[in-house]
Amino acid sequence: MSTSAHVDTFCRDNLPAPEQCAELIFELPELHYPDRLNCAVELLDAVADRLGEDRPCLHAPGAETWTYGDLFATANRIANVLVDDLGIVPGNRVLLRGPNNPWLVAAWFATLKAGAVAVSTMPLLRAGELSTIHEIAQISASICDHRFLADVEASSIDTPVLAYGGTGADDLVQRSADRPDTFSAVDTAADDVALLAFTSGTTGRPKATMHFHRDLLAIADTFSRHLLEPTPDDVFTGTPPIAFTFGLGGAVVFPLRVGASTLLIEKAGPAELAGLIAEYGVTVCFTAPTAYKAMIASSDLSLLSTLRTAVSAGEHLPAATWQTFKERTGVAIIDGIGSTEMLHIFISASGADIRPGSTGKAVPGYVATILDEDGNPVPPGTPGRLAVKGPTGCRYLADSRQAAYVDNGWNVTGDTFTCDDDGYFWYQARSDDMIISSGYNIAAPEVEEAVLRHPDVEECGVVGVPDEARGALVKAFVVLRDGVAGNEEKAKELQDFTKQVVAPYKYPRIVEFVEELPRTATGKLQRFRLRDHD
Repeated sequence: MSTSAHVDTFCRDNLPAPEQCAELIFELPELHYPDRLNCAVELLDAVADRLGEDRPCLHAPGAETWTYGDLFATANRIANVLVDDLGIVPGNRVLLRGPNNPWLVAAWFATLKAGAVAVSTMPLLRAGELSTIHEIAQISASICDHRFLADVEASSIDTPVLAYGGTGADDLVQRSADRPDTFSAVDTAADDVALLAFTSGTTGRPKATMHFHRDLLAIADTFSRHLLEPTPDDVFTGTPPIAFTFGLGGAVVFPLRVGASTLLIEKAGPAELAGLIAEYGVTVCFTAPTAYKAMIASSDLSLLSTLRTAVSAGEHLPAATWQTFKERTGVAIIDGIGSTEMLHIFISASGADIRPGSTGKAVPGYVATILDEDGNPVPPGTPGRLAVKGPTGCRYLADSRQAAYVDNGWNVTGDTFTCDDDGYFWYQARSDDMIISSGYNIAAPEVEEAVLRHPDVEECGVVGVPDEARGALVKAFVVLRDGVAGNEEKAKELQDFTKQVVAPYKYPRIVEFVEELPRTATGKLQRFRLRDHD
């Protein structure tokens, strides 16, 4: 590793041992980064110098657009407050809390310019969850939207807090107004930790994943560069918060890497999202499969006429949703799989390379394979564990679960896939979402997709429940569209319908109608909570 710029060595001290880390690959020439690198400088300062400070950068509904110069000056002022008032030194961890808006992005850049480590958190997290993050990451200071301050104050975080967006004299907006708009960014090493990204917590205690300054450029120079092919004229938007690395890439890193602009949305339903896409001329959208399905059902799709690219990740994209969106809008959704551990998407396809229902091929810069339980590659078409290598890799902060994610240099994601002869990967299930019933392996997402084809079904979650005779039974939790009654007749109808879509042994032998499904803050279905329900 390079000589670190971190004065506070907490992050480097808690990196996994080298033999526990994944093998990294830097075969593409664009991934050959210098040893000294501050990603905030590369994503902001260098772009402003190259394309001009007057270039539009951050849009927000109901607010004036920030230029690259505005973001540059504001981030520098905040960095001066962090260093001069709070005594932040390189390597300190700064917690960031708030919905997607320009001041949160400015605080993110300020943190990195100061050489500190950004710890972005979901704005919906409560005091207990924030206390756990502090326990793991040892937060040095916090920057928080004033509307979300109460849970920080109620948590165990006992370090300085800067609130923004309020009216008091001590508010960060007022406090930074008279600070210099210049700041000498810390000359960090390319392999200094830039951010701690916490897993979204679908199971158990959250894990802090550690990502270097070069990693943030690598995701832009692989997935974004080769599949999205953005230009400075693009306008990005998305619904995921930037604390979710899918959102960080789509809303901040990818657009700024090329000098494009981004529309930051604090909260929007499907119809509102469609309206904002039309209002701002959005060309690239990032959101979850459920949002695309809801947009089809509830929006005037002519509002999406400016859209050239739509990206889906976070959970499996049903083929029916992809097909309907393509027919109605002409836009072929780019599906992909990524992980917080790998920072962003590593398998995907775009344009003519898309095969509906397939997740795609390894993104340029990455390699992927399917392994059996003993770590051996399996033949094409055989289900197994998805394993990936590339310029990014899993690094948990002081967590024994590192050994479960990295196996002989491979990042093993916990997903069951098959790979065909052409190198396309086909999702089966999360490895712990495979249901074994009467000796059959049944993938929960496949059953969900079949049930979702019924016109009365809005959402569906499938799990296996214990059964003495069969080992497990397939159970479907179903949210029906408004006005449709959930009763025995409807359950039988859905069961018979599913038998016509997939092999009959896969149909849900139990159907329970619910008002909503449990999901994480990033929209992922929490099947473990459905299992706990039983």
